Amino acid sequence: MYATAQLLASPGTGSASDFIRDLMTVHGPSVLASVRRMVRDRALAEDILQETMVRAWRNADRFDPDRENGMRSWLLRVARNIAVDKFRARKVRPVEVPESNALAIGVADPCEDALRAIYIRTALARLSEAHRAVLRECYFNGNTIAEAAQVLGIPVGTVKSRLSSALRNLRDQLADQADAA
Repeated sequence: MYATAQLLASPGTGSASDFIRDLMTVHGPSVLASVRRMVRDRALAEDILQETMVRAWRNADRFDPDRENGMRSWLLRVARNIAVDKFRARKVRPVEVPESNALAIGVADPCEDALRAIYIRTALARLSEAHRAVLRECYFNGNTIAEAAQVLGIPVGTVKSRLSSALRNLRDQLADQADAA
């Protein structure tokens, strides 16, 4: 293994692959361990390490070998800056959710919504006008049972009975349509 001074001499005298390989051999494990503790994600830590090594190669001429902290300190600072940049970028850009996860948390497919609306319209059309009127007043117009009874001019008990019957009928029809589909 090369010492830090030999590593820094490599860009001008040896090949880029030799320099990076030697840099990874000497400092890679400790930089990777530090970055993993920082980001808590091995794949991201490896990406940051790779980018750190590329930046080290590109900027090796700017490193002062006489500096007291040495090459490892320089690499750790570069890696930390890259990690901070990645975290900032994630905060600016919303996290992408795979479609399968979106469906699992209840984001419905527009086609399913349209199909469901057709089923409901068909089921409502099969109800009697009296049952549809009670549903319209209680659910679509937002009236209470007493208000629906007043608007429709029928007793409260009749509204309750028709509402119960209409909902049961709708539930049965929608279950039959779901079984058929």
